[in-house]
Amino acid sequence: MSDRNSRTPSPSKSGSNSGSRSPGPRPSSRLSPSGGIRSPGLTIPEPRDGFYGYSDEKTLRHIEEKVWVNRRTSSSHADAARPQISPAILSSDPFETCHARDLNNISAMHPVTANVQEAPSLPSVSISKSPPAQPEQKAPLAIPAELVNADFSHILESFRKCLALRDKYISVSCQRLGDNPRDHDGIFKGFNGDIADVSGVRPDVDVTRQDLHREADQFAPWLIRPRPPPPHWHWSPTREMVSRPDGTVRTESDDEIETDMQNPPGLDGDNWDFEIDDRGVFQVHTDVHAENKKPVFEIPTIREYFMDLDYVLSVIADGPSKSFAFRRLQYLSGKFTMHTMVNEFQELASMKQVPHRDFYNVRKVDTHVHHSSSMNQKHLLRFIKSKMKRSPNDVVIFRDDRELTLAQVFESLHLTAYDLSIDTLDMHAHQDSFHRFDKFNLKYNPVGESRLREIFLKTDNFIKGRYLAELTKEVMTDLEQSKYQNCEWRLSIYGRKEDEWDKLARWVVNNKLYSHNVRWLIQIPRLYDVYKQNNLVKTFEDIVRNIFKPLFEVTRDPSSHPELHEFLKRVIGFDTVDDESKTERRYHKKFPYPRLWDYEQSPPYSYWIYYVFANMVSLNKWRQKRGFNTFVLRPHSGEAGDTDHLTSAFLTSHSISHGILLRKVPALQYFFYLKQIGIAMSPLSNNALFLAYERNPLPEFFKTGLNISLSTDDPLQFHFTKEPLLEEYSVAAHILKLPQSSLCELARNSVIQSGFEMQVKRHWIGQHWYLPGALGNDINKTNVPNVRLKYRHDTLIEELALIGAIQQKVV
Repeated sequence: MSDRNSRTPSPSKSGSNSGSRSPGPRPSSRLSPSGGIRSPGLTIPEPRDGFYGYSDEKTLRHIEEKVWVNRRTSSSHADAARPQISPAILSSDPFETCHARDLNNISAMHPVTANVQEAPSLPSVSISKSPPAQPEQKAPLAIPAELVNADFSHILESFRKCLALRDKYISVSCQRLGDNPRDHDGIFKGFNGDIADVSGVRPDVDVTRQDLHREADQFAPWLIRPRPPPPHWHWSPTREMVSRPDGTVRTESDDEIETDMQNPPGLDGDNWDFEIDDRGVFQVHTDVHAENKKPVFEIPTIREYFMDLDYVLSVIADGPSKSFAFRRLQYLSGKFTMHTMVNEFQELASMKQVPHRDFYNVRKVDTHVHHSSSMNQKHLLRFIKSKMKRSPNDVVIFRDDRELTLAQVFESLHLTAYDLSIDTLDMHAHQDSFHRFDKFNLKYNPVGESRLREIFLKTDNFIKGRYLAELTKEVMTDLEQSKYQNCEWRLSIYGRKEDEWDKLARWVVNNKLYSHNVRWLIQIPRLYDVYKQNNLVKTFEDIVRNIFKPLFEVTRDPSSHPELHEFLKRVIGFDTVDDESKTERRYHKKFPYPRLWDYEQSPPYSYWIYYVFANMVSLNKWRQKRGFNTFVLRPHSGEAGDTDHLTSAFLTSHSISHGILLRKVPALQYFFYLKQIGIAMSPLSNNALFLAYERNPLPEFFKTGLNISLSTDDPLQFHFTKEPLLEEYSVAAHILKLPQSSLCELARNSVIQSGFEMQVKRHWIGQHWYLPGALGNDINKTNVPNVRLKYRHDTLIEELALIGAIQQKVV
């Protein structure tokens, strides 16, 4: 099954725009009131994209070098973005205060038990100082009042509004921790008030308050099928298994799953129903036949969405906002470098004190991997050879008005099992796929033949996906044997027909593709133009209907699609995939509704995202009301293309995949940091397709403090070993020189970003993993030093305080 689509890529817009931006900060006398640059008889407006190109950065650094050479006290606006020390923080001896504070933090985190010799004291120098005044206590790095002018206040206010817009969309779509009934395991009962974000408690919440958690749970404890293995479980191929006549095996979990399928929940007790409205969104009604019917749930309209999107785009394209964000990101990166220099040995000592745990046996989740390329080339080669030798007479395909066996297919290709090799398969995308997405898609065809792809890598084919199911079970076995590696595989729903969901669910359920180590995401290829050209759909509404109608039907009455209801218990959310580098031209001043979109061109990325998001909102609210698991939106975004891709994802998405273009959009990158939005990065994939490894922004993102994890994307095309996720970590450790503490932090981030159940995450990374900072860390499970997470949390709080986004008192 293809997880990406065949396209001829168009040149990325970022390439043509990145080198022609005006420099960041300029003297205020040269700025026109409208934001342009004054020149005799000419007004050049500021660019309206968020890119921060090479010339911008070079010019800004040149100016900074001059400033540092001729350093003098100044209250200019350019100093506003530098970290300012509040007078309340300073004491009579600032060095003594900072040193004592650091020692107190270290002592509190790791009490000294060994005999430590006292270091010789340095000669003291007495400096007479008048006692400083004690002004009102401010947040760390607060901006002095003399620097807060109307322009600067406007920047901070616009930043706060952008963060509030994301909170609005995430809240209405039930993507926060605790909104999903899967999060409720009998111990965790949700939070009191609006204090949750997608990955846990908001960083500015006082976690010592007594009413942090709810006393009563609104959902029943979620049952995981198959049951999670007990602690200290070791893999065994014959664990509680009984042979069947058909040669397969049966486990205790099979009985539980079949019992659940035989007794699905009934119809909605409130007799709610659904229909698609004129705007292309499925709405839930108490009575769909009423004359003045009103939807039960309120969903943001497409007009509201595009207005909010345009506002965020205007903020990230504003020159002063870009300069402010760029300086803050530089400061955060430099601060982490200083932290590692000061605390390197302390972090290492903390990790050495942890028994048993190391990088190899901390849990890692591959948060971005496509199912049809989840195996490596050698694995696929061995599987094809074994089928040619053991099952040559299997009828596998219908071509040219006749049925062909596997032997006949390879005879037509003039190949034998002995002829096949890695070079013959030719599925690695390392040489000729850079900026050639069309060639990359051809790499999914073994030996360059689409018929072999249909036979071995498709779920919906003549043999009903039997070969791919067998291959999937082998990869699942490898994961279970490794124990500490887990995956979130992406399966495709194209939206061409309504029965795609049922076929996919039957493939998973009938082949019993369940594993403790695997969860699923549904990816939606943005291929409207291809379907339109082949007369598979008439309007964009047909795709919306084919994707979401079966989901609303199974939510209303699970017995109408029993296999789909069982499959959805293991589905985390939705993804959208396509070649982001293709050109998107806006042909309409106002985008038409899906029922009116009958053009040959495919809708833009932001349009696709809205209709996936809006229908997911309605679906999630109904499923939450019924006690069924809800879904999140985790699209591909920022691999190439325009800034509105990342901006759409910022507003609507739980987390994203790739995100490498954030390096060119400093304001948006700053927003991703402040909201700690998860980014599943795949440097080896980017190295083959869009960005050389040495230019990948992953190390800079990590130093800044973005919530990033490592993922493989397509092991079949990019990796060589049996454990592609460890290969990704290994290359990053060698090339980027990441220490063990950083690798373990990346692994912890991957678990937090993943969609595994609360009960599983508790066992993997700690009972209170959702609390911010060191309070949510269990070093005995994560191997991440507490001092590292305390630094991350304290720095994030300082940045939130800087822009005035602290909502509650932090203790």
